[in-house]
Amino acid sequence: RTDLTATPLVTIDGETARDFDDAVFAERDGRGYRLLVAIADVSHYVRPGDALDREARERGTSVYFPRRVIPMLPEHLSNGLCSLNPKVERLAMVCEMSITKAGRVAAHKFYPAVMRSAARLTYTQVADVLYKPAGATANSGIDAALIPHLRCLDEVFQSLLNARKQRGAIEFESSETELVFDEDGKIKGIRASVRNDAHRLIEECMLAANVCAATFLEEHDHKLLYRVHAGPTPEKLDNLREFLREFGLGLGGGSKPATKDYARLMESIKDRPDRALMQTVLLRSMQQAMYSPDNEGHFGLAYPAYAHFTSPIRRYPDLVVHRAIKAVLAKERYEPGDWRALGETASMTERRADDASRDVVQWLKCFFMKDKVNEEFDGTISAVTSFGIFVQLETLFVEGLVHISELGSDYFKYDAARHELRGERGLHTYRLSGKVRVRVAHVDMDLARIDFRLAD
Repeated sequence: RTDLTATPLVTIDGETARDFDDAVFAERDGRGYRLLVAIADVSHYVRPGDALDREARERGTSVYFPRRVIPMLPEHLSNGLCSLNPKVERLAMVCEMSITKAGRVAAHKFYPAVMRSAARLTYTQVADVLYKPAGATANSGIDAALIPHLRCLDEVFQSLLNARKQRGAIEFESSETELVFDEDGKIKGIRASVRNDAHRLIEECMLAANVCAATFLEEHDHKLLYRVHAGPTPEKLDNLREFLREFGLGLGGGSKPATKDYARLMESIKDRPDRALMQTVLLRSMQQAMYSPDNEGHFGLAYPAYAHFTSPIRRYPDLVVHRAIKAVLAKERYEPGDWRALGETASMTERRADDASRDVVQWLKCFFMKDKVNEEFDGTISAVTSFGIFVQLETLFVEGLVHISELGSDYFKYDAARHELRGERGLHTYRLSGKVRVRVAHVDMDLARIDFRLAD
């Protein structure tokens, strides 16, 4: 193993993170940069076909709930031996990249290493140092010796971000929420979670390493699980174009639009008051990402080949990619069995975990709302269906249904392409992203469902 214990690699994660998959380090190298992305070497401990491996494959992924995680691996591994905890030696698989000023990966290599994380940093700390006035640096709690390396990481990030724009990758504005609990574990509030440029810095470093993993295995003619994201289906594309025509907008690219066509459209609508509506419709026109041994590229990120390499503690496909890379380095072949079945299972377990997390969050939101029946709130129409409209409350980030029978005495016609319910008499039209005021009518804890009525 390469000895990296003297290299000041650091982990950068959220405040509540307990398992640390990745550590990063950057320094100037000639006119460009040398970027190291060190990933926990889970494959050293979890061997193909053993009991740990069989269980990890069945789980597929860690499942994240508010205040609790169901890990893919036992906590002795996920939070202990494998986790890149600070100031202790850990085994890692490293992707070392030479990156130009323009953000192009000029060269890359993979190797096993032993490392010692110099610090466990948070996104907030790093953002304070890099993106706030100089006074924030002194109070960040970060060792002053690490700050020049963080500034170099930011330079790498800016160059990768520039390459991302040149590539035409789509960048959607995402809004996520987090639940706030009291000391007894009871939910007391819901707030928007803030995403800063330190999140994006780590994301760009991970994206670069993931692309290198796919490229490395392709160059050595070794099978792998790609993370594929196909473009829109013809039906979804037709519906999208019909919707855009209503607003005098168009999507380039004809019958096969490229990612850049989406990116140009996103850029053209960024100052519109209805940009949230446009973004939602554009996002819903795309297909779901999945794992497959067949490379179809990643449409959203505009990568011809992309794999998951950076989270083997919590995702089984990443562990598979690690094993394939190690096999290439040892001049061997890794065969996990039926690659296609493995990709289908990994895709299924990912959706299963997402559904479980969503169900728990929805139940907790219902619990939070059960004493707010008959209260009124302003909301935004988050989805339109043939049976009514879903509304998200603006201050509480809670979603509920206004059934079509509660929309008035008119007969409403559902238009899927326009994402709207239009009254036959033309008095009322309810469209995605429209503003409404609603009253909480009923909270069903058994079904984890909230029903609203229009307030006026």
